Amino acid sequence: MGYVSSAKKSTTPSEGWSDLWKQEDYWAVWLGLTIVVLAIVFWSNGINFMNWIVLKIPSYSYYSTAISYVSSHMTTLLTLYLFFLILFSIAVKALTGDVKRFLVGFTFLFLLSVLVSVWGSWDVMKRYNIETPLLALVVGLVISNLFKIPYWLSTALQTQFYIKLGIVLMGASLPFTLIVKAGTTAFAQATIIALATFLTIYWTGTRILALDKRFAATLAAGGSICGVSASIAIGGAVKAEKQHVSIAISMVILWSIIMIFILPLAIKALNIPPGPAGAWIGTAEFADAPGMAAAAAINEQAIKTFTLMKVVGRDMFIGIWCFIMAFTSVTRWEKRYVGTKPDALDVWIRFPKFVIGFFVASIIITFLAASPNVVTSKALDNKIINPIIELRNWAFIFTFLSIGLTSRLKDLASVGWKPFAAFTAGVLVNIPLGYLLSVVIMGNYWITVK
Repeated sequence: MGYVSSAKKSTTPSEGWSDLWKQEDYWAVWLGLTIVVLAIVFWSNGINFMNWIVLKIPSYSYYSTAISYVSSHMTTLLTLYLFFLILFSIAVKALTGDVKRFLVGFTFLFLLSVLVSVWGSWDVMKRYNIETPLLALVVGLVISNLFKIPYWLSTALQTQFYIKLGIVLMGASLPFTLIVKAGTTAFAQATIIALATFLTIYWTGTRILALDKRFAATLAAGGSICGVSASIAIGGAVKAEKQHVSIAISMVILWSIIMIFILPLAIKALNIPPGPAGAWIGTAEFADAPGMAAAAAINEQAIKTFTLMKVVGRDMFIGIWCFIMAFTSVTRWEKRYVGTKPDALDVWIRFPKFVIGFFVASIIITFLAASPNVVTSKALDNKIINPIIELRNWAFIFTFLSIGLTSRLKDLASVGWKPFAAFTAGVLVNIPLGYLLSVVIMGNYWITVK
């Protein structure tokens, strides 16, 4: 689903289990785990498949060096393109059926990703800490705000699918023992952040700005749980108006983009170590993709602690919050009984399935690492984990380009001052509280998470 314009309502319990295979969550899990399993199967049979399809542009000082490198690796680049194209086309066929336009759109997106990767590897970009994901976002924003995005390209801008696939692949680089160890801390910290931010936005929206309760709840969910997905899911659970859901999504995107630039600058100015920095981004950012871009501007450790905080700590809340808010809407906000009461099945329906894929990928690699058949941990890193990390990085580049290409600043700025004020109140609580917990109170702990 696209980050803004292509967003669609999440599956509700009334739609039944037969429709679940049409959700991008499941396809992100299946394709992510397929990549992990393929890597293991080929490696166990002595086939260096993953290194055949992975291309990482090395840092360079002169463009001639980059052009020479890409030219000498055209076969690898073509194989990588076909690999992604085949996997993604299978998912798109089930999700939208619009495969032909996707083929054209993804070809353009992939070529643009290659250009961004080459540009992002320039030592000048490295010198100014302009990482490839951030550069991809900026390039996408410039294009979308200067030109009209054609429909054939918009079909390939599957932001939510790309980021969820990337998060599943992220699990392969995090030992399950680390997730278990850090998960309880992340969940506890995220609970404090989520409750404080949600209540701030909701109270400001309803008590001070006189917003509709359902509208305020939708805004609060986007700012406290998991961004766009939470706004859509909670908006559906409390039966908010479609326009209110759209405004909440716009607020998430607007502040997420702002935070991509502000947080890395603040982290560097305050000289915060990567571990606590990633955890702070995980509490301060409102959506997975922009948060990953901000964390990538720090380093790999920041990406790991961000993932633990955001995915393990906050994204898992969505099913529980949908149940609570739907129950509150039915029993307290509606003047008379409408429809059926929410039940425990809501928790599963709303639960982000890509989180399960993230855990499974981590478990698979953890068991493989503990297997007596593994020659060395270095071989495991070089043949499986590192190539998967590179494929994850490509998925993130697709994500950030898609965000930029589907975000028009003019549209984001036209949401009205009341929703903006309510959401901003949550930001003013979220940022310092996240800093206090991630850097001051738990800073020594997050430093050790690597």
